[in-house]
Amino acid sequence: MKFFFMLCCLFAGIAAAVEPPKLHPQLEVFRPYLGQYWQGDLAQPGSEKPAIDLSHWSRALNGQAIKTVHSINDGEYGGESFIFWDDTKKSLAYYYFTTAGFYTHGTMQVNPQSGEITALENVENNQNGITQVKSHSKLMPDGSLQVRSSYLQNEQWVDGHSALYQPVAPQEIIFK
Repeated sequence: MKFFFMLCCLFAGIAAAVEPPKLHPQLEVFRPYLGQYWQGDLAQPGSEKPAIDLSHWSRALNGQAIKTVHSINDGEYGGESFIFWDDTKKSLAYYYFTTAGFYTHGTMQVNPQSGEITALENVENNQNGITQVKSHSKLMPDGSLQVRSSYLQNEQWVDGHSALYQPVAPQEIIFK
């Protein structure tokens, strides 16, 4: 009987170890991003200055949020965001805080057919006249992450950055 009890405990422990960490059901769309480090080149065509963006996505707050941390050029610029389900708005929502002193907040929609995530955010305290950002992100079949954005700057929409992020080995996200 003691052997049977120990065997049941062993199998229960193995089953618990295999079960993925819990996430709020509305955040499940982000599970493929979690635990991954991503690197993309944000340099504008013709620019001599590199702009290498390194990011990491993780589960946060007992699965009630997703945390992303990113740094461009080892801390020249960076930020942290929390993505969560806003039950009042019935939408994915997020806050993004930057090393440049501004922050954003917005909502996201996921296209169930394509898997593309579209975000619209309001920008607070930006010194360059940017008041909104639209972005589109999609996990590609080859495992890369495609991101493109546009900015509402001085009341005109202008093209923002775009990048193809590749999964990379874990590394430190640096802030200065």
